[in-house]
Amino acid sequence: MLSMLRLTCALLLASIALPAWAGLRAGVAKTDITPTTHEVMWGFEDRLAPAESTLDPLYARVLVLEAGNQRLAIVAVDLGRSFGEASLDRLRESARKSSGISCLLVCASHTHSAPIIKDEYTGAPPAWEQRAIDRIGAAIAQAAGHLVDANIGTGTGSVYIGHNRLPLRPDGTFGWFERNPTMLPTSPVDPTVTVLRVDGSDGTPLAILVNYACHPVVLGPDNRQYSADFPAAMNRTIEDAFGGRVISFFLQGAPGDINPYHAVTPIQEDAVKMRDWTGQRLGVEAARVAKEIHTENVPAASIDFREETLNFKLRWSQEKFQAGLLKFLGPKTLDLMGSPIHPVIESRVTAVLINHQIAIATVPGEPFVDFQKNWRDRCPATTALFFGYTNGYHGYFPTISATSRGGYGAASASTWVEPGAGERIVDWAVVKTYEMLGKLSDLPDDLKRDVYK
Repeated sequence: MLSMLRLTCALLLASIALPAWAGLRAGVAKTDITPTTHEVMWGFEDRLAPAESTLDPLYARVLVLEAGNQRLAIVAVDLGRSFGEASLDRLRESARKSSGISCLLVCASHTHSAPIIKDEYTGAPPAWEQRAIDRIGAAIAQAAGHLVDANIGTGTGSVYIGHNRLPLRPDGTFGWFERNPTMLPTSPVDPTVTVLRVDGSDGTPLAILVNYACHPVVLGPDNRQYSADFPAAMNRTIEDAFGGRVISFFLQGAPGDINPYHAVTPIQEDAVKMRDWTGQRLGVEAARVAKEIHTENVPAASIDFREETLNFKLRWSQEKFQAGLLKFLGPKTLDLMGSPIHPVIESRVTAVLINHQIAIATVPGEPFVDFQKNWRDRCPATTALFFGYTNGYHGYFPTISATSRGGYGAASASTWVEPGAGERIVDWAVVKTYEMLGKLSDLPDDLKRDVYK
């Protein structure tokens, strides 16, 4: 009896001590992934000459969050797209073994001044990619190895730095609208700036994550310097506003049809100045929002996630798609990138729920902006973040409506997935979020006691 009493007391004391370690913990890290070699850069098919130098470094920024037995790693990379799936698998396994990472999100900013990702096409990453992947793995381990008790909070603001580059005309057709220096209003556009702030338990800011939708293409095809484009200026603006004590993250949203006002500004027309103006404008608003966020410690913190591979059909016949790629990219670019054509496109998607309040949905490609707006409108969580270019890349994900009108990214060879793929991903994320919130039952009402009484 005495032994049983001691055991009961010990269990009671353990349960009382539980909140001390059941709260949220966080760690951050940052690593330079700029190639030391001169690689051909992503994004403009007529820019075949390799990079010559570096305007600003390309970074990978890492946030690791821990709650209970789950660890989430968000990795924001200054690249045109996420790595190929073989490399992501290796990174995911490495992070699991070395750092106990349960869920990994590798999110590309989509800058067009970073090198082409080749590992998916060649079967093995070139030296600069492998070096970047190794450094990211080390940064994840560094962040996971220095976790501290953390507070978290979110806020939203609004700023316009871009326009819809496929605006709908009154006659129902689309019009290509690459640059908009007069800032003519267009639709649809999402000016929402969603900010997630993570502090240490003493209130010291650790990380500020900014989720926004706009192509980082202020620097155009004549630029041959590595650069994160306007997110570099945004991150500097935020970090300066916090005295350099925080790591700022740009998490790209759904900019498939959104360009910055000063897109593809020629270098001789002061493109760097326009890039800085764009990033500073976004950074000032994000910093304002971040400073007003009241972060909280949640003793019963939680991280839930769902991962799945959704299969989509190739939109075109393989022969027509090959012909379209050849006309769109040209033989030289195809030789550099390769052109894998598969009848079924396996798209990895993830839904994450933090503290039952903050929801994240991911898309492995370039979603149109209406998906971001639709996700936020339908998401049952308090805060909804939408990450494009995450954990893979399968071209553009246009809305069905945009697909019917046509145009670049909507019905071009840069669009591989069947119509309705983006709608399915958003539907999936909404359903999974309801499930993680416990609002979808696995029992029919008829089997629930007194449901009709």
